[in-house]
Amino acid sequence: MNPQVLTILGATGTIGVNTLDVVARHPERFIVFALTGATQTDKLFHQCMEFRPRYAVMTARAAADELRSKLSDAGSLTTVLSGPQALVDVASAPEVTTLMAAIVGAAGLPATLAAAKAGKRILLANKETLVVSGQLFMDAIAQSGAELLPIDSEHSAIYQSLPAGFDGNLDKAGVNAIWLTASGGPFRTWSAEQMNAATPEQAVAHPNWVMGRKISVDSASMMNKGLEVIEARWLFHANPEQIRVLVHPQSIIHSMVEYRDGSVMAQLGTPDMRTPIAYALGFPERLEAGVSPLSLVGANLQFEQPDFERFPCLGMAFDSLQHGGYAPAVLNAANEVAVEAFLNRQCSFGDIPRAIHHALANLPTSAPASLEDLLEEDSRARHMTREFLSLRAMA
Repeated sequence: MNPQVLTILGATGTIGVNTLDVVARHPERFIVFALTGATQTDKLFHQCMEFRPRYAVMTARAAADELRSKLSDAGSLTTVLSGPQALVDVASAPEVTTLMAAIVGAAGLPATLAAAKAGKRILLANKETLVVSGQLFMDAIAQSGAELLPIDSEHSAIYQSLPAGFDGNLDKAGVNAIWLTASGGPFRTWSAEQMNAATPEQAVAHPNWVMGRKISVDSASMMNKGLEVIEARWLFHANPEQIRVLVHPQSIIHSMVEYRDGSVMAQLGTPDMRTPIAYALGFPERLEAGVSPLSLVGANLQFEQPDFERFPCLGMAFDSLQHGGYAPAVLNAANEVAVEAFLNRQCSFGDIPRAIHHALANLPTSAPASLEDLLEEDSRARHMTREFLSLRAMA
């Protein structure tokens, strides 16, 4: 078997680190072609020294210059590049067979779309690719023959719970509904008043998962689940009415598929991102991932309906999916800006849904015709959200 030639977008983040952990366990199966990062120069340096990629990409030129100097001094042969076009180049290079798309936010969208057009196997951890440009991205996958495998634990669980050879037709497969489980995050039992006064430290303290700061805040607001709802619509060709959310605090059942005969198929496991990563890297084989085995002895599995009043971000995500057009892109852009402001202590946790609601109330009436249209509206929504938050800060 020829080894997979792998580019990892977002190598220094949680998904990237866990991907390299799995890769290191199977060195005969993978060749690392390129690793990319944003600002963590030291971490990317050590990754380059261990995995010896042909290319390393830093988003900022100054960070790339620093990494280039460190690698040169260490005798590394890795070529260091910088900027958005470099991300596109290493994602779609002819040598690459597999792309791990793990850059957080809309910044990873152009490179992931380029890989789709180039017919790569795409392991998708970047929610925003489908949230912002679902139809465009899925069209590119279909036209090029690229292969798409989800990395989110929930979508991986659904993928594993669907029939082998699922062709995108849920009705033909006998599916009634897709159930996305949600942990409820650190504020599951908090009142709206308590959440409004929450600190960034409290918001990123997830009870089950080790994740980056942005996605941890999204989990606390349940926007993360809302983005996954939009993703599921595209990944599994589901109608919004077929996608449901169930709060499951233990994060043992990662998601479920309900069939018309009354059966419910679920994927269970220890909450460890190496499981869905290894599943996608090895597909259709199963790779050893270093994950502790699950024990259900004495386990107390709880389930709750989501509270759309305390967690309005989830409801706005469902509404955006129903509305279509620019709405999911605007939802995502406003959320990214508001979460960044919250992490920088420039707004309250309660301002996150307020800012998103403001952006969604000012949607354009036209329909997007291209990625450029979506990115232009993304930029407009970000500007609008910053202005809204600035006015609230001055009030």
